[in-house]
Amino acid sequence: MVKKFQSLAVNSSPRGLIAGNYCHDVLIRDDVVIAETLGGAASFISAVLDGLSIPVDYVCKVGPDFRYQVNHKPLLSYSCETTVFHAHFCDEPTRNDRVLKRAVSCDPIFASDLPDVRFDFGMAVGVGGEIVPETLEKMLSICNVVFVDIQALIRVFDPVDGTVSLVNLNETGFYRLLPRIGFLKASAEEALFMDLEEVRKWCCVVVTNGKEGCTVYWKDVELKVSPFPTVQVDPTGAGDSFLGGLVAGLVQGLVVQDAALLGNLFGSLTVSHIGLPKLDFRLFEEVRSEVQRRRTLCMNRSQRHDDEDQFMKPVGHEQFLSSLRTVKSMDTCPIQVSEGEPPSSPKVDLGNSLHCTGQKNLLLNTMYKEPIKSVETNP
Repeated sequence: MVKKFQSLAVNSSPRGLIAGNYCHDVLIRDDVVIAETLGGAASFISAVLDGLSIPVDYVCKVGPDFRYQVNHKPLLSYSCETTVFHAHFCDEPTRNDRVLKRAVSCDPIFASDLPDVRFDFGMAVGVGGEIVPETLEKMLSICNVVFVDIQALIRVFDPVDGTVSLVNLNETGFYRLLPRIGFLKASAEEALFMDLEEVRKWCCVVVTNGKEGCTVYWKDVELKVSPFPTVQVDPTGAGDSFLGGLVAGLVQGLVVQDAALLGNLFGSLTVSHIGLPKLDFRLFEEVRSEVQRRRTLCMNRSQRHDDEDQFMKPVGHEQFLSSLRTVKSMDTCPIQVSEGEPPSSPKVDLGNSLHCTGQKNLLLNTMYKEPIKSVETNP
């Protein structure tokens, strides 16, 4: 499994495939819309991979209402509208909990939507139920290594109000495919819905835990990877950005623990922004330089090319952490709304936490002519 990624590092231009729909995210506090942004795992992942110049093909579906400027053209479904999520944030200032509801659902991505060519790696990253078992199975057949976000497998949606909940992984149609998956990413909450000790026998499991960083599990190996302290204003997309950073690190030749550290960096950058993070190109240049320096150092120190070496804590890991912390300091404008919003989206200065300046009970979607069909926020 990991050996395939070692061959990617030799390939000067590894090609990837990402399957996951673009979405419209509406952030709400006290029934007030405080931001509307481009969402969906593919959008956050592309922000990382595009910034690091990693070539990837995207299969994303949207409706004819889609108005965002994106680097990768989506597939157009005329029979439905673009997926819409409402993120209802908790009132308590010491908590970052949110209630997520799917207000509108676009078509799923079918196996027939995927190209019939080979890819070095693939990423199944649905957020709205758009990945079906047949789609993942085809990705496993055309990609050398496949990364899967468990939310694509275990999310279910209330038929009345669209509230997102989770089911056990072994109750899904995806469970039989686990031995063919390379990496499975899950949040600490999502990890409770799988038998970790069983799943880690089949694939590498990476569990993210917010300000605690992440932990890598593979067979008998358990590696804790340090976090990057940050001020969280919006957790949306943090896991997606993490996965983008992890993949970027592996594709560029880093060992697993170093690559996970790169994932933590991009996850921390994302939570300090509203919606998609707007990152300076100089930050990406510095990340590329540090990754190249790190890769060269590790290659000079070790000639081993086996799975055991990939999952050992590499010499100089702490120095790499220190270097990336310096790079992170270049993110000088962390509190901002993404430029990915439609022109009429409200832009508000959110300070160090989410707060509202909008009109009470205004649940509007600027992609549509009419208000979003929404549910009431629980008191």
